[in-house]
Amino acid sequence: MNIVLISTYELGRQPFGLASPAAWLREQGARVTCLDLSREALREAAVRGADLIAFYVPMHTATRLAVALLPVVGGLNSRAHLCFYGLYAPVNEEYLRRLGVKTILGGEFEEGLASLAARLSANGGVGAQTEPVVSLARQKFRVPDRRDFVPLEKYAHLVMPGGEARTVGYTEASRGCKHLCRHCPIVPVYQGTFRIVDREIVLADIRQQAAAGAQHISFGDPDFFSGIGHAIPLVEALHREFPRLTYDVTIKVEHLLKHQDCLEKLRETGCLFVTSAVESVDGEVLEKLDKHHTSADFLRVVELFRDAGLVLQPTFVPFMPWTTLESYSELLDVIRANCLIENVAPIQLAIRLLIPAGSRLLELEDIREIVGPFDEAALVYPWKNVDARVDRLCAELQQIVHAGEKTNQPRARIFERIEAAAFAAAGAKHDKRAKEARLPILAARAAIPYLNEPWYC
Repeated sequence: MNIVLISTYELGRQPFGLASPAAWLREQGARVTCLDLSREALREAAVRGADLIAFYVPMHTATRLAVALLPVVGGLNSRAHLCFYGLYAPVNEEYLRRLGVKTILGGEFEEGLASLAARLSANGGVGAQTEPVVSLARQKFRVPDRRDFVPLEKYAHLVMPGGEARTVGYTEASRGCKHLCRHCPIVPVYQGTFRIVDREIVLADIRQQAAAGAQHISFGDPDFFSGIGHAIPLVEALHREFPRLTYDVTIKVEHLLKHQDCLEKLRETGCLFVTSAVESVDGEVLEKLDKHHTSADFLRVVELFRDAGLVLQPTFVPFMPWTTLESYSELLDVIRANCLIENVAPIQLAIRLLIPAGSRLLELEDIREIVGPFDEAALVYPWKNVDARVDRLCAELQQIVHAGEKTNQPRARIFERIEAAAFAAAGAKHDKRAKEARLPILAARAAIPYLNEPWYC
């Protein structure tokens, strides 16, 4: 059987979501072609010869790009069985099936893909889906097979202080999350379930990427400390074997406080930075999102990281239905006052909340009152802020960030332009805050390492 696995976008990372199932499928004799369309053109010959074409859709942008590709794929090969798998597949099941997708797989998808391939081989592609749409079964993972990917150096790089660029590998040590944050796309699929990838599988995957030139590993776990008994021994083993290899992880504010005694261990084992989804500094908004941390918790974590000599990279969703011009200005104040300008990727100051199918945000009455009917083409419930000035500011800031990143402007300069636009929108041109905002930004205490493709959606 000829199988084509397609990734359309995954934040500039070599997709684990293709390499992992490729190992399962090749193990049972399938001929597998992995196409990462964020880094290469569609290989039409492979598509024409495929019996099964499976699109990996772990995020909103990837899903929209995959849907847009369906007519092209159908024009090249109308007989192939179409499958969508990943977080955004089951929540959009009805829409995708109307587009001709025959199999939908969410959660732990490798076993489902292997079952689908075996079923298609046995019955010539005839028959309805028998695999569970969402599987949370415990799997015995295989070492991801990365043999036909674009070289690692073609993917996003780590930019070090002084401008040195390091080749980045990517892996996952766990999936799902024990928490139920209302805005998170993981929740509708995993419902609080957490699964780990065996330590030896993770280390074997890192070994092959190190051999291919990786100097830094980015762990894609939704929350690296959800399974801290798995995480700490893993990075200790990683550091023993590869003492010069650095890494980054994502960890909730709540867990950074709970396990603050482990911060030094992260630094000692080569962790360069930790990403944390802070989302907001407004206490009421954090409660609505069910984040289980406060603004004070976030600022305490900032202090702990400085004491530990670690870099924190907070992420935000600054434009939500509850955002006001004043609350947005307050977010900028917090970032400036705590010397976090270099720590925050500019796009994090212009992101607008997405409300996808199945979102727990729909549990909130004030959200249900403002959203429009589900927009299948956009894959979201549309909404508008009650203050049109806030939506206009969001659009203006997205343009500022895009222009700044396109011309490689420093983060501090982009932040200054964001401040000017925000305070002008709030009518604060002459008050104390605006005058302070015009003061030059002091150099960061330490230069900040970062990945050069910092989009999160």
